[in-house]
Amino acid sequence: MSQGFLQIALTLCIVVFITPILGKYIARVFLGERTILDPVMKPLEAIIYILGGVGKKNDMTGWQYIRALLCSNLVMGVGVYALLYYQKFLPWNPNGLGRMRWDLLLHTTISFLTNTDQQHYTTENTFSYFSQTSALGFLMFTSAASGLVVGIAFIRGLTGRKLGNFYVDFTQAITRILLPLSIVGAIALIIAGVPQTLAQTILVETLEGRIQYIARGPVASWEMIKMLGENGGGFFTANSAHPFENPNGASNLIEIIAMLAIPTSLIYTYGVFANNLKQAWLLFSMVFIIFVVLIGVTATGELQGNPLINNALRLELPNLEGKEVRFDWAQTALWAVTTTATMCGAVNGMHDSLMPSGTFSTLFNLFLQIIWGGQGIGTAYLFIYLMLTVFITGLMVGRTPEIFGRKIEKWEIILASVVLLIHPMMILIPSSIALAYPISLSGISNPSFHGISQVVYEYASASANNGSGLEGLNDSTLWWNLSTTVSIFLGRYIPIIALLLLADSMSKKQASPASRGTLKTDSLLFTGITAGVTLILGILTFFPVLALGPIAEGFKLASGS
Repeated sequence: MSQGFLQIALTLCIVVFITPILGKYIARVFLGERTILDPVMKPLEAIIYILGGVGKKNDMTGWQYIRALLCSNLVMGVGVYALLYYQKFLPWNPNGLGRMRWDLLLHTTISFLTNTDQQHYTTENTFSYFSQTSALGFLMFTSAASGLVVGIAFIRGLTGRKLGNFYVDFTQAITRILLPLSIVGAIALIIAGVPQTLAQTILVETLEGRIQYIARGPVASWEMIKMLGENGGGFFTANSAHPFENPNGASNLIEIIAMLAIPTSLIYTYGVFANNLKQAWLLFSMVFIIFVVLIGVTATGELQGNPLINNALRLELPNLEGKEVRFDWAQTALWAVTTTATMCGAVNGMHDSLMPSGTFSTLFNLFLQIIWGGQGIGTAYLFIYLMLTVFITGLMVGRTPEIFGRKIEKWEIILASVVLLIHPMMILIPSSIALAYPISLSGISNPSFHGISQVVYEYASASANNGSGLEGLNDSTLWWNLSTTVSIFLGRYIPIIALLLLADSMSKKQASPASRGTLKTDSLLFTGITAGVTLILGILTFFPVLALGPIAEGFKLASGS
């Protein structure tokens, strides 16, 4: 027991150590300051700008930034859809794989385009190596970069700077951050035992005299951008529970740190932009404490095990259902909370087998989206809650709501409300429709309260652009493919548009000097109020769903029924 919690503590200590180092580096990249990669990347970026037609690197307005992002995403989505559709005519297809159904293909393309990577297909026998690397792997870089630059643009606007140029930010997000870290991380994973090959599937004879097909491929490179970019889509169906994706404790540690590295560091990056590291560390501490509490709740539930089984056996055993023995209960609990906190979506154990406390924690992360949140956008969500706290507390004490000396007015609150309201709409509305038709639509494989959690989790994962799921749900149907595609698409792009418009509005406001009446946002008291407002808003919105799902399931297990 103590060893498991010690492993969790050591992993979190490494993350805290990395945060200021990577956070400062990211800030230097997007502030246009000199970095160690300049001699290599500047010539490469110059070529990319010429080929892409990016001449004058002028700052963009909010709408210009939005148009550039949406148009580039549209072109990439159409191109990848075509590559996947015609994969049987393309190279690196040693197993001769054809195309999938149109609705599943649409869902897969939109899912990877939006950094969701929700997979309703069996990976080993669906896509060729070319499709995996040149199409889906390509989107894993570009979708992560799109989210990252939105977060950076929002931080710029919030701190009174111009939003920047999307094409420059997008390019540098890949060349200066995602690509270098992915190369180093992939080499580390190869050393840890993750394969990297273009050879075809192996046929082997088992001890029983049967033939077994062992799929393989360029896994290490896929795995690192999957984790680092908060993509989460597995090269294999078992995702990071598969021994080729995550063979041992060393690879597991590398992948957890990769998941947390950028989302945690972006809060420090904000502190550098705002020249207020004190507030950055206060916000980091607020999120970190909630994160640790959720890990503790989940790990304790897995350690205590299933009371029905333990009572029947008269033993005290941890819950090992759906877990890889090489990771045990502790690393599975840490991973489950981390992957839903960062909106990565990768799994090293089956979330459907988590105890109700684990289901509660993972759903809570998907509902709130700020612990630590998705690539870049999660950091922006954190400051949406900060702005709402400023607005509420300002009204309570009779002061004009201001942040960084800039007034928060009606237009900003409308945009902030859009960001926060679209998420529950994309979860609760389709969930209610699916649950109203349990036979024809829902696809529930577990009865009672856990079945409700299965349905709600799928839409929460889609809208939050996470991609994980409570497996067992019959989700490869026309209804699930199209309905989750809508949740994925609207849950991604409507908040992005609102965030960029909000950032543009804040950047144009004149800053007034601080006075005795200015509300300080970098105090321990205000950070505590922010945590309270965030938790209250999340609970008010989603508590009925949590009560009908994991909470009710927990009481049912505790009662022995």
